[in-house]
Amino acid sequence: MQVFKFGGASIKDAEGVKNLASVLHKVGYNNTLVVVSAMGKTTNALELVIKNYFDKTSELQSSLQDVIKYHNAVLIDLFDNENHPIFQKISLLFKELKGFLNTNKSPDYNFVYDQVIGFGELISTAIISEYLNGIELKNSWIDVREYIKTDNYYRSAHVDWEKTQKLIKSNFKRSVLNITQGFLGSDSNNFTTTLGREGSDYTAAIFAYCLNANRVTIWKDVPGVLNADPRYFENAKLLNKISYREAIELAFYGASVIHPKTLQPLQRKEIPLFVKSFLNPENTGTRIGKEVMLDPMIPCFIVKKNQILIKLSSLDFSYIVEENISEIFNLLHLYKMKVDVIQNSAISFSVCVDNIYNNLEKLLHHLKAKFKVLCHKNVSLYTIRHYNDKAISQIEADKTVLLKQLTQETVQVVTK
Repeated sequence: MQVFKFGGASIKDAEGVKNLASVLHKVGYNNTLVVVSAMGKTTNALELVIKNYFDKTSELQSSLQDVIKYHNAVLIDLFDNENHPIFQKISLLFKELKGFLNTNKSPDYNFVYDQVIGFGELISTAIISEYLNGIELKNSWIDVREYIKTDNYYRSAHVDWEKTQKLIKSNFKRSVLNITQGFLGSDSNNFTTTLGREGSDYTAAIFAYCLNANRVTIWKDVPGVLNADPRYFENAKLLNKISYREAIELAFYGASVIHPKTLQPLQRKEIPLFVKSFLNPENTGTRIGKEVMLDPMIPCFIVKKNQILIKLSSLDFSYIVEENISEIFNLLHLYKMKVDVIQNSAISFSVCVDNIYNNLEKLLHHLKAKFKVLCHKNVSLYTIRHYNDKAISQIEADKTVLLKQLTQETVQVVTK
């Protein structure tokens, strides 16, 4: 059993869908589950639909129509006959989406987000499944929400492993090529939930764990896992082998190639994860498994943009002790702030956070009641694993360093 995951960049248009079929032909698809993301930038486009639903209803229909037109263009390029059942199938999915937007009564942004955003994956997999069937790559389309069960923590749901394993083991048919959605699950009321952005990798790992797969392959538009994001760093190099532990460290610090939750279930059953190029599928790519820590052993660079650095100090120059720190962390948890770096001294406490849920102003209001607060918005957090002096100098050049923290293997630098 093998699990493949194709991201949005790999299927952004009709040529991408055809290339997916080509990859399957080249590398084989017996006993294979294919996990697929939404096409191209569909998730971003649907996020705009959600934003307009809440804030700009006059632009809602226009933004929704953009999503429909994009997918219709892909359909027309893939299917010669406009009477093909897939056109009706996709039309019904969009009708279902419009129906939800027209009838929803919930003011909960996170709930609405999950109900809307999941249509990207439902539509992409429906299109791909029909196309593959049309070229004699017979497959079974499955609704992942019938297999992966979660709590109702919308936008970052937690998997109910017991229920999920039971459903996959009892209902999943291994003998056929299966196509399903990444990123999605469902709660006890069968409402759609999502596993967090980039959660399609995690979906692949969940199925691999439950099916005792012998490998997971994530197909990307890069040769494998690189030591830096080529969008921000020049001369990024391919990492041939990475240990689970090292990959988890990289993911924790924000490496975008691997979802942070993807690796734990694979490590538990020692299932290797391959990251390979969908443009050159027969190249070796990167293998993540029970290996040497890193091959080659070179500095690895990670950057997270648009972070918030909050610096707190006591109003009366008293020490910031355990009681204060506990209160600060309770507030960070209350306002759902993802903490990336902390640093404290006798009378100060600094924290770099990701304001995913847009609760910053509420948090700052709460903190100002007890602390002197200095807030730096739109900062960049650089992390270097296996750093050297040259790597640090490269990061700090022409930037204002607001915070710097070194451990034996990792340095983190917050810059403006």
